[in-house]
Amino acid sequence: MTHVKDLVLALHHILVLACVQGITEFLPISSSGHLVLTSKVLAWPDQGLVIDVAVHLGTLAAVMIYFWRDLWRISVGMACLAIGRGGPSARLSGYILLATIPVFIAGYFGRDYISIYLRNIEIIAWATIGFGVLLWIADKSGLTVRRIEHLSIWNALFIGLAQVLALIPGTSRSGITMTAGRFLGLERAAAARFSFLLSIPTIIGAGILGGLELLEIADFQPNQDVFFAMAFSFIAGLFSIAAMMRWLTHAGFTPFVIYRILLGGGLLYWIYA
Repeated sequence: MTHVKDLVLALHHILVLACVQGITEFLPISSSGHLVLTSKVLAWPDQGLVIDVAVHLGTLAAVMIYFWRDLWRISVGMACLAIGRGGPSARLSGYILLATIPVFIAGYFGRDYISIYLRNIEIIAWATIGFGVLLWIADKSGLTVRRIEHLSIWNALFIGLAQVLALIPGTSRSGITMTAGRFLGLERAAAARFSFLLSIPTIIGAGILGGLELLEIADFQPNQDVFFAMAFSFIAGLFSIAAMMRWLTHAGFTPFVIYRILLGGGLLYWIYA
């Protein structure tokens, strides 16, 4: 009886964490911040590296399936770049690669510092508010006349450098890249689309780092928890992407900004009250 109760509790934890990851990964509200908050507020133990890698694989599958046409274009573009040919697909591929480099470098060299010093509720609260306000400024002041096809190499690098800030818990990777895109005048849906495409190599990179650490665990064996985490995060991620893209065709980022300010303000009250 106790074993069954523990199993149900474990599945409940996995369901909550996987859904939090799947939904918040693609909304401009910070997935890492919400995962840290969920564990701390509910007093749950850290989900561990295995579950962390699993939920990222689930969200990776979601974004790759939703944007399979763009992913095919990127693959064709990679082949064109390899043989020295140009064209729209080659440019898109090059921009995705270029925009990914800064976060790969910063994440590799700064991951220990980030995990030790930045994963606390106070930093999450201030980042949630601050970058939420920045998103609102970008959305209200930015033009809505450019599409991904209009990006330049410097625009892609600017978005890539902005993505480095997402290593701060509470910032939101999708949020800060959409903010950068809106400052550059991208249409809301175009900013989201480029942000989601940019998430693919970023999630793959994070998964590779996590996978390498898992290989050092001699007795690691995939179990049902891994598959449940992947499945739940995949379903939640696919729903989140579809809802976000549909929303941005006729509305802006203001509801997400309001949510971030309320969440960050509530956390600060909880900390300082």
